[in-house]
Amino acid sequence: MNALFIENIKLALGAIRAQSLRTFLTIMIIALGICALVGILTAIDVIKGSITNNFTTMGANTFNIRNKESNVRIGGRRKKREVYRPISYSEASEFKKVFTFSPRVGISCFGTQIATIKFGSLKTNPNIAIFGGDENYMITSGYELAEGRNFSMREIESGAEVAIIGQEVKRSLFPKQMAVDKEISIGGRKAKVIGVFKEKGSSFGFGGDKMVLMPLLNVNKHYGSNQTSFVVNVLSPSPQMLDAAISEATGLFRQIRKIKIKDPQNFEITRSDNLSVLLIDNLQYVTVAATLIAIITLLGAAIGLMNIMLVSVTERTREIGVRKAIGATSGSIRNQFLTEAVVICQMGGAFGIVLGILIGNGVSFYFDEGFVVPWAWMILAAILCFVVGLLSGLIPAIKAAKLDPIEALRFE
Repeated sequence: MNALFIENIKLALGAIRAQSLRTFLTIMIIALGICALVGILTAIDVIKGSITNNFTTMGANTFNIRNKESNVRIGGRRKKREVYRPISYSEASEFKKVFTFSPRVGISCFGTQIATIKFGSLKTNPNIAIFGGDENYMITSGYELAEGRNFSMREIESGAEVAIIGQEVKRSLFPKQMAVDKEISIGGRKAKVIGVFKEKGSSFGFGGDKMVLMPLLNVNKHYGSNQTSFVVNVLSPSPQMLDAAISEATGLFRQIRKIKIKDPQNFEITRSDNLSVLLIDNLQYVTVAATLIAIITLLGAAIGLMNIMLVSVTERTREIGVRKAIGATSGSIRNQFLTEAVVICQMGGAFGIVLGILIGNGVSFYFDEGFVVPWAWMILAAILCFVVGLLSGLIPAIKAAKLDPIEALRFE
């Protein structure tokens, strides 16, 4: 049986060499379909891993407590805009002091989104965000320092004129020199740069490249008002304890805000991994699209393969007649043509897998995720090629097996 199988493969390879151009074109069509499948699905896996990793570094085990956004309720002919009370600094501070589930609790507030930062004759575009934060802001928000240091407790308590800047701000103001210990101008006042954030562009645009972080009380003093609402950021001890931490934080903050048991919450808790889950869910549409593209391409390849196999049967009718005349059975003839179709498909599949791995790892290289070997997609591609080969070669193989040897020998 093994000898017969090997002989069929040899005959298939000989037939492929005899019809090299047609076979090559069919192999390329199959390769494109498999390349689309393996390449895109590998790239999607890489992107999913990158999203997960980036949101882990951005605080995927964190959640924040913020003021509930205003809603417009429509009842009858009346429209009532419900405004929720901002979270005060005292409420946020009390929570930070009392919440013992996690020692990593940070407080932050928003200053402005349209600041222009200056250094000497250089200045940034007027699109820099100013945020206020405490000593835990960076760790609870997933930021890291490329150079410099974090705020000291003395700077936090006094609201000192110090700042940590993003990479875009550094590139604009300090293209050829260190930024630390330099004085920048923010809204007409001076601030000393004590640190620079690491690049956040690899995190799909969510980061601090266009941001300046200053001590919380400083930002509240210069940009705050009675309507300023503070945000509490909490880092859970572990991903497994995140839900428990949220539950305890909800109950504690309801007490701090003096919300009655029957009353709804006037604040909201947002998990930082919600966005990563949303992004990953949206990637499912890309997965479906890639699969459809691959199936359509393979369908075209299957039709093309069936066509060249039918032509091959016609061209080799006399050969089939000779083989039958010297004792070849219909089954062996059928298996020969099926083997030939499967070999062509597997050759195309192998080429497509190599291309797909290169494309997928090109994406992986872009996101600094390391080399990826998509075993699952490779196995799926091999199975698909085998099935396509069988289905495409079945009708030509049956046609070849049914040929009458006498009529076949008469064929010119």
